[in-house]
This record gives sequence, structure tokens and C-alpha cells, in this order.
Amino acid sequence: MKSKKTQYMSIMAMFLAIQIILVVTPLGYLPIGPISATTMHIPVIIAGIALGKKAGAQLGFVFGLTSVLNATFRPTLTSFCFSPFVTIGGIGGNWMSLLIAFVPRILLGYLAGLIYEKLYRKGINENVGIIAGALTGAITNTVLVLGGIYLFFGSAYADAIKVAYDTLIAVLLGVVATNGIAEAILGAVATLLVCKAIRPITRKFN
Repeated sequence: MKSKKTQYMSIMAMFLAIQIILVVTPLGYLPIGPISATTMHIPVIIAGIALGKKAGAQLGFVFGLTSVLNATFRPTLTSFCFSPFVTIGGIGGNWMSLLIAFVPRILLGYLAGLIYEKLYRKGINENVGIIAGALTGAITNTVLVLGGIYLFFGSAYADAIKVAYDTLIAVLLGVVATNGIAEAILGAVATLLVCKAIRPITRKFN
């Protein structure tokens, strides 16, 4: 039991280290237009599938925390959506910024693990389960983040990126069609490759 717990903690520490490396280098958050593309979701998805939904939620919380820190210390025009400590052009974040930063990221890891777990227990091909879990998690994250921005900061966000509020939904759907789909596919491919490689070690956890 102790050995299993030690292995679990060691693997979690590895994923945490990867997240730290991503966030302190340009690889974690890549500014593309008004929204930063990210690779931070990948270790979260892998943890959720390889170690279970609880681990995915925990790494998702860390993802959310890095999102707040990144928005606070490396602010862009729309960082108020992710940090209550940032004011850009007279527009400030608030507690709803924390909802956008944390809730989608926690659900990202949790749902990735949950979907994989449900499909695996039903005897679905493991590769299918991994891809389905990864895609579900990534798409959930994208939709909830952009949906939260529209719901809580729609008018301010439109002003920040200099588009008419009436066209904001189309703009956000464009982000889903570009950044969102690319992140989901990248996450699914990376998750499949890594999970298959480490499965002999992590099978006992999920």
C-alpha cells in the first residue's frame, strides 16, 4: 500500500513539475489574438486518465492557479477575465474571474478521467476511451472558459478586443473553431501516446 501511494505521489509530482516548466516558459501560454492558446491542459488530461478523476481535478486546480498568476503578472488586454487583481484600460477583474480560471480547468481533468473510466469499465477499446476522455475534457474547458467570458464579461471583453458586442458570439465561436479544436486534437494525441507509454505503471491507479 505504501509503495502504491509513493508511486502515485511521485507521478503526481512529475505532472506538477511539467506544469511548472510550461508556465515559466513560453510553451504554456501562447498569445494568439485576444486569447492565449495553451498546452497546460495536456498534463491535466493525462493525469485524469492515468491516475483517475480526482488527480485530474487536482492538477486542474493547479492549471487554474497558473492561469490567475499568468494573467496577473503577464497581463494582456483580456487578463481581467482570469484575474481579480488586474485592471486593464479601466476594466477590472473580480470574483467571477476566479470562476472562469478555476472551474473549467478542474472539470477538464475530472471529466477526462470520468469519461475514460466509464468507457473502460464498459469494455470499450482503451484507445477510444483515452481519446474520448481527452476530447471531452479539452472541449469542456474551451466552452466553459469562453462561455464564462461571454456571460460575465461580455461587454467589457468586446470593448477590450475592439469588436461590437453583437458580433462577440461569432468571434468566440471562431476561437472555438481554431484554438479550441487545435488544443483538443493536440491534447488527444499527446494523451494517447503518453498514457499508452506509462500504462504499465499507472494501471493500478485507474
